[in-house]
Amino acid sequence: MNRDTMTILALTTLWTLVVAVLGGAILWQFRRRSLRVTMIVAALAPMAAALAAVLQSVRAMFISEHDSWVVLWTLAFAALLGLGMSVLLGHWISKGSRDVGQRLRRLGTTYEPSDRSSGAVPAELAALTDELEMTRQKLAASHARERALEASRRELVAFMSHDLRTPLAGLRAVAEGLEDGVIDDVPGALRQMRSTVDRMTGLVDDLFELSRLSAAALPRKRSAVSLRELAEDVAGENGEHARASGVELAVATPSGDDRLAVQGDPDELTRAVTNLVGNAIRHTEPGGTVTLMVDREPDGRVRLAVTDGCGGIPADDLERVFDIGWRGDEQRTPVPASASGSASATGNSGGGGLGLAIARGVVESHDGQIGVTNVDGGCAFQIELPPVAAH
Repeated sequence: MNRDTMTILALTTLWTLVVAVLGGAILWQFRRRSLRVTMIVAALAPMAAALAAVLQSVRAMFISEHDSWVVLWTLAFAALLGLGMSVLLGHWISKGSRDVGQRLRRLGTTYEPSDRSSGAVPAELAALTDELEMTRQKLAASHARERALEASRRELVAFMSHDLRTPLAGLRAVAEGLEDGVIDDVPGALRQMRSTVDRMTGLVDDLFELSRLSAAALPRKRSAVSLRELAEDVAGENGEHARASGVELAVATPSGDDRLAVQGDPDELTRAVTNLVGNAIRHTEPGGTVTLMVDREPDGRVRLAVTDGCGGIPADDLERVFDIGWRGDEQRTPVPASASGSASATGNSGGGGLGLAIARGVVESHDGQIGVTNVDGGCAFQIELPPVAAH
């Protein structure tokens, strides 16, 4: 290695170290400033080191003035280019960072951004911005569900207070009558008390079942359940109730030996279908028909539908049918001022208005779907459940 080369290496190393120290000191001073400023300093430092090293090398090697200016101008334009690109990159990153900060402040709110992240920001910041937006939407939806659950809880407390206060008052009146000896038909009073206690027990059982379904407990051991046989059993158990109400209860299943099996808990599914059938019988006028139909959808899912003759449900109330405690009775069910004031022809079965809410909880715990639509003369409650997985 000759002497000129050693001189160039020494000067380059010296000026690089000097500029590195100065650049580091400047970066330290601006460490709390904007990212754009620090990026400009970081881009200018190597350019300054190159300019200083080349300038000293040119002087040391006695290069002609013309050649020296050519080299210096070339480096100067390169430095300007680097400065411009660092300013532009700093602008993009600063803009993306501000967008990320704004979305962080809006997490959990219902704010809807006017546009998505700009394509000018780096891909990593754009991806982070999109993730924050998705998180915001999830949090907003979670807050909305929390508010809905809180409102539902308050309604449930109001409903249960009403449904328990009345029978308790009746029990107290009968007990005081028996104590004072003013009731002549003692066996009849005792039967009335037992009937009232049974009704209150049913309310407590419904509350317990609804609480269990809402708690997302560990899944029970499930097996293949034939909805065809389940529908026939439920129809048989509710036949006397239908006859006493003057309602015809019919079962319709497809021809063939398809058991229409689903994977689930037979007791829970039986209770859900029983709630739907009992609700349909209760709200069908004497002489009407309740049809329990089971078939298979083209996609393989099993569908169970209970069609009644209730006269239909107002369109504004269709989405509230499965709400806890809802009965479709404006005197018993508090509704928002904007809701329809008309009373529905049907509602939740069961004394506490929990029957349809329990049915929905059971179906959803089985990865199924439940819904209601108006049909000619009544409405149809439909359950769709996934079939038994093929082995």
